[in-house]
Amino acid sequence: MQLVVGRIGRPHGVRGEVTIEVRTDDPEQRFAPGTALATEPAGLGPLVVERARWNAGILLLAIAGVHDRDAAETLRGTLLVVDSADIPALDDPDEFHDHQLVGLTVVTTDGESVGEVAEVLHHGQDLLVVRRPSRDEVYVPFVKALVPEIDLEKGLLVVAAPPGLFDLGESE
Repeated sequence: MQLVVGRIGRPHGVRGEVTIEVRTDDPEQRFAPGTALATEPAGLGPLVVERARWNAGILLLAIAGVHDRDAAETLRGTLLVVDSADIPALDDPDEFHDHQLVGLTVVTTDGESVGEVAEVLHHGQDLLVVRRPSRDEVYVPFVKALVPEIDLEKGLLVVAAPPGLFDLGESE
């Protein structure tokens, strides 16, 4: 599975540097000089990082073979991706990468299947987007009190749903 770690934004200056919309929690590792990054669309990559620096809170990259503003502009909007198999496991058993959660079957503490994790959102509070069969999506705050158990081997995520969480929008 390909995971997006960044998106190339506008050019910066006249020597080919590009701004990066960072989508990883470890930009120093992902964008280290010498790193080859796969791209989406694939035909534009791999791109090799020559230099990385921060300027006013924005990551700037110099990419091998990109030496002017026009060449940098052709890369605008390109997604920078890594293979999920290349991402090391986390040390904390209560922490997960988003790609590990997407696709898990969601069950209640009573064992009732209620859907599948479709996405993980990070908007101030982490939210699991649970897609229910033939119904709308439900947002579940990703906190231990509501998600007491995750079994990656079995592909299950247990939700201790408060009354009505999975019944919202249904007629009585």
